[in-house]
Amino acid sequence: MKTVFKSVGVSALALWAGMAAAADQMTLQLKWVTQAQFGGYYVALDKGFYEEEGLDVTIKPGGPDIAPVQVLLGGGADVMVDWMPSALAAREKGAPIVNIAQPFASSGLMLTCLKEHGIKSPADFPGHTLGTWFFGNEIPLYTWMGKLGIPTDGSAGGVTIQKINFNVDPLLQKQVECATTMTYNEYWQVIDAGLTPDDLVVFKYEDEGISTLEDGLYTTEEKLTDPAEVDKLARFVRASMKGWKYAEEHPDEAADIVLENDATGAQTEKHQRRMMREISKLTAGSNGSLDTAAYDRTVGIVMDGGVITKAPEGAWTHAVTDAALK
Repeated sequence: MKTVFKSVGVSALALWAGMAAAADQMTLQLKWVTQAQFGGYYVALDKGFYEEEGLDVTIKPGGPDIAPVQVLLGGGADVMVDWMPSALAAREKGAPIVNIAQPFASSGLMLTCLKEHGIKSPADFPGHTLGTWFFGNEIPLYTWMGKLGIPTDGSAGGVTIQKINFNVDPLLQKQVECATTMTYNEYWQVIDAGLTPDDLVVFKYEDEGISTLEDGLYTTEEKLTDPAEVDKLARFVRASMKGWKYAEEHPDEAADIVLENDATGAQTEKHQRRMMREISKLTAGSNGSLDTAAYDRTVGIVMDGGVITKAPEGAWTHAVTDAALK
């Protein structure tokens, strides 16, 4: 009997080893560092949702010196997270990238100004300095100014656009009168620095009617020509959306999972839990499938801003989410 059980045990181990070896490798390149902005992916990894889909997923954090599109095109990732304005701009310049899913249904982008500078509406922007991040993050701001007809070269009647680091120090130090912030991150850095909501004037891109799609999933045209790759991508999207929905229902647990994956130790529980609750508002209602009306709105805004010169073709597909949602 011992021999039989030993034989069965060895066979089972061999089977499990074979199943593990058969898992499809996939790498996701994030737009920014490990934080709750990407909580759904870390939840899917931690909870075994990717494993259930036969995937062995590696998540690569981003950073100030990492351009996700370059990593994707260079073969360093199978999928990347990017904002649609920067993705469309890259595509027009020749990058063969395609939106395959859109976990974020709403925009978290804002422009936060110190009330003391007398800015009450967009009409008050001229003559002021607006700070923003670059690496593609500046595109929505330039688009907005273009739509408003406000020059961005610092000339009379225009604004000065100043490149800032990924923090709010220039706003706090009054080097700029307004700064790009996200509902889930930099705005709260301003509050944590000691200012109150009454000290600020906030312009949400959603409220201004110029919201563009953020944090979509993109891959290359080449991968989409291979049915096996499309199948892998569909399984990835299905597991990722399962992770996002779990994160929406359990934001504090999701934030804790993010913290466990933060190799830098730079994030705090308070900030990540708060961020995860704010992020959940942006993914709410999304099943991962791109809303074509939101896509058309984004394209129109980006074209109006002069960031792209024509409506793109082949910039998105439902093939992956259609397969994922079956």
